[in-house]
Amino acid sequence: MASIGGTCSSGSILKSKEYGRNGVPLGQYSGLRTVDNLKLDSNRPKGFFPKSARICRGIRAMASPTVSAPKRETDPKKRIVITGMGLVSVFGSDIDTFYNKLLQGESGISLIDRFDASNYSVRFAGQIRDFSSKGYIDGKNDRRLDDCWRYCLVAGRRALDDASLGQEVLQTMDRSRIGVLVGSGMGGLTAFSNGVEALIQKGYKKITPFFIPYSITNMGSALLAIDTGLMGPNYSISTACATANYCFYAAANHIRRGEADIMVAGGTEAAVMATGVGGFIACRALSQRNDEPEKASRPWDKDRDGFVIGEGSGVLIMESLDHAMKRGANIIAEYLGGAITCDAHHMTDPRSDGLGVSSCITKSLEDAGVSPEEVNYVNAHATSTLAGDLAEVNAIKKVFKDTSEIKMNGTKSMIGHGLGASGGLEAIATIKAITTGWLHPTINQYNLEPDVTIDTVPNVKKQHKVNVAISNSFGFGGHNSVVVFAPFKP
Repeated sequence: MASIGGTCSSGSILKSKEYGRNGVPLGQYSGLRTVDNLKLDSNRPKGFFPKSARICRGIRAMASPTVSAPKRETDPKKRIVITGMGLVSVFGSDIDTFYNKLLQGESGISLIDRFDASNYSVRFAGQIRDFSSKGYIDGKNDRRLDDCWRYCLVAGRRALDDASLGQEVLQTMDRSRIGVLVGSGMGGLTAFSNGVEALIQKGYKKITPFFIPYSITNMGSALLAIDTGLMGPNYSISTACATANYCFYAAANHIRRGEADIMVAGGTEAAVMATGVGGFIACRALSQRNDEPEKASRPWDKDRDGFVIGEGSGVLIMESLDHAMKRGANIIAEYLGGAITCDAHHMTDPRSDGLGVSSCITKSLEDAGVSPEEVNYVNAHATSTLAGDLAEVNAIKKVFKDTSEIKMNGTKSMIGHGLGASGGLEAIATIKAITTGWLHPTINQYNLEPDVTIDTVPNVKKQHKVNVAISNSFGFGGHNSVVVFAPFKP
């Protein structure tokens, strides 16, 4: 979410005037798209946009104390490993198929047919088709559930199965030590929209009793726990497009504090419906490349014009190394650490000084016990928006002084922006890069921004041995999150 228009030195006050791409004042950004003139409605209630939304608050940059070389966690009860992964995506629900499609550079973006979008200014999305919950949700509940929770249940159950934690095994374990933390940026949007429609058209007596339960954002974690009997820490986090990474970070801390041995964590979203698409059109955030939908999501390309809305769910099984070793679990990779920060600036526009994003990356490396020189892969947030793409690159370059060995790619170029689910899906892509030694391309790279000097893996996959990887997710509200993964080494 953060943008970079200048740098800040120790002990200096950051300048308040903000500039974005090509010297355009960031006050001229409406949503995430540049407009010639942004006129605020004089009738708008006072305080709707805080004064700080237009002027970046001065913040004194403090000099970092001298510290010793970073040290990674060695306590097996506090080391956190990934023992299972599950997803629902535009490429299906099989992880190998999902990553192979990414490696092939295949676009999952197509015209919307779930509702009549013919009169919408944006008529395409990363829409999931032919989704099946067979074997995971019974028919009666399947018909009632919002897609957001259907995706969550299937991804969560598949992750547990991948970790060899099926129902029979779970029944032999202390399930009060296993928690669920799957968040959503939007919640049950279809359930909510249908409830409002029933109220307006037929009156309150025609509202289904499932209206509230299937709309609220905590229901994914709750339903997955009810389905599996997991009685550990259970709640949801909703920080827009940063949601899944926030969940990973919080889940890891539950394990580190000894409150859980295993956490089922990730994100889920199903906003490819009339209200969701219409709402983001109103934000002026979406690409309008209706004639070439598969080429619409183009991170860092000069001709990008907004993000492409997507959907799905991505869930990881996070487990203490001690517990995983004792039960003989297959260890896929290691979660080293993470961090969360806030821009404290504006609802949708990035900070001009980049402090939120760069400090989040730095804090994540400190939490992981990793030096910047060890990182050689970044799965970028890279939404294909005018301000956000360059802001992220500038923040990365601010932290990693030498980027010659770093590869950086954008998963959203193929699957669109899954909002609250995006961090979960991208964490899985990051871990698959670690385990396969292959990075998927960033497709639609035809006219790269000159400021993007990092290798974006343009259009064709690349072989790359990942040492340490970071996965970035930023959300409306200025929410920044970074998580750090690496190959598991005993």
